[in-house]
Amino acid sequence: MLVQRCIEWSDTDASGAWHNAAALRLVEAAEVALLDALGLLGRFYGRMPRARITIEFKRPLRFRDLVDVDLAVEAVGRTSVTYYAEIRRQQTPAAEVWMTTVLVGEDGRPEL
Repeated sequence: MLVQRCIEWSDTDASGAWHNAAALRLVEAAEVALLDALGLLGRFYGRMPRARITIEFKRPLRFRDLVDVDLAVEAVGRTSVTYYAEIRRQQTPAAEVWMTTVLVGEDGRPEL
């Protein structure tokens, strides 16, 4: 799933570059778009806490940079899904993100 987003003022730190949390916000926007496109957003929203997140930053991004966030499902486990995302500005990678989520029931335990 490919989405485009703009780096907002609130995504930057005192150096003027984007901060760690901005990468997660961008990936989560792509995740929402993917789940919505599959008709699964209502079923899974609020039930997929993050179990593991790895981010490899490659280049800084700045306020008002337009970026592409390309999200794909990398692996599906019994109760989890691992996404891979690449965040790019003008086709140049700015970050790679791996995010594993676990589907949980109302009791907070992993659910099949």
